[in-house]
Amino acid sequence: MHRCYSARHHHKIYSHAIQQTCRESHNSPCCIPPYFSPGKIISPWLYSLLHLRRDYFSNQPNRGPPMILPTRAWLATWPAAFILFASWLPSASAQSPEDHLRQTVERAKRATVGILNATPDARQSGYDTQLSFRGTGVHLRNGYILTARHAVERQSGSNATIPDTILILTQRLEELPAKLVGDNAYLDIVLYKLPYLVDSLESADLSFGVLDATTGQQVFTVGYPLGWGPTIAFGRVGNPNTFLQTVDTRLIQSDVPVCSGNSGGGLFNADGALVGIMHAIIKTDEAQGGHGCSRLAFSVPGGLVNKIVTALLEGKQPGFSRLGLQMKVVKVNSRWRVAVGGVSEPASLGGVQKGDLLLAINDTEITDAAQLKNYLMERTTPGQKITLRVLRGDKELALTITLSGV
Repeated sequence: MHRCYSARHHHKIYSHAIQQTCRESHNSPCCIPPYFSPGKIISPWLYSLLHLRRDYFSNQPNRGPPMILPTRAWLATWPAAFILFASWLPSASAQSPEDHLRQTVERAKRATVGILNATPDARQSGYDTQLSFRGTGVHLRNGYILTARHAVERQSGSNATIPDTILILTQRLEELPAKLVGDNAYLDIVLYKLPYLVDSLESADLSFGVLDATTGQQVFTVGYPLGWGPTIAFGRVGNPNTFLQTVDTRLIQSDVPVCSGNSGGGLFNADGALVGIMHAIIKTDEAQGGHGCSRLAFSVPGGLVNKIVTALLEGKQPGFSRLGLQMKVVKVNSRWRVAVGGVSEPASLGGVQKGDLLLAINDTEITDAAQLKNYLMERTTPGQKITLRVLRGDKELALTITLSGV
């Protein structure tokens, strides 16, 4: 008796039914179709399943004589088996967290540029041949370069001006001029445009994060600190809702270690989306040459930056709402509350008075002055009507105010 290939014993099976069928069709004591032979696409265990299927149908009434289906027919009747078995196999496209992070950082690195100290005029005259950096920028898309306004400012007497043209340096050490598109001193943002797009930036488009940064979120930044780079630093978001006197907006505080020169660089989440633009640090360490470094970094939120960029691309200035209130904190029954310290238009036109306690804006409770400021900047537009609830004496009032703009 001849040996037959088997899934169960891996090398031999003695199946009278198979042998009989093979004798009838191929005049051989044991014929295993070539697609079932070792090393072929269909494995032995699948052959056993198909063999069971044959036995099942051969014992059913009115089914006709026993038969072995041709290869294609057999395959067509078992799609579920292939789907099931394929689901057990590891996906070829599965990516490890380490690979994902590495690719994310590389993409952000390609999109990051250095803002050079040199001016195009100085370069052309041969006067300035040194390679030094004022700050960092990011390539958004189509040659648009975004950075912090203070990173490109030139001091002229007591005035700070921004140049019409700057020089940037790509990761591949390509030095390119960029023309001014627009700026917003309110949020320390400026936008430039390259006259042409180089290969190193073509695949380095960035997008703004859909969701705001949250406490504990992992973030990283790429930049040109202390005049060299690019460097990459990792950290976590601390307080996404803090303030400095340098800008009229909330800022995202993180513990990403940065130094002078990181200003204007991107704060990225784990997927490589922009959640902020580096604005300032509170200096905690002294670097060589008197430059400051810190793990207290502050970034302008990506959502607000996106609002500015969208307006600048349309040739406009972004509109931010103005309520016309000066606020102070007062203690009321052991609790500190926000009160009106001074009032001007449009709040005065809506009936707000000095000394009113601020309770809510559009049904959102006012917990502090910063939170009210955030609400106005991020959730309202000039010309919009809002309802401000105040407590005056022992009477609660709902006042309707039409916001103006700044």
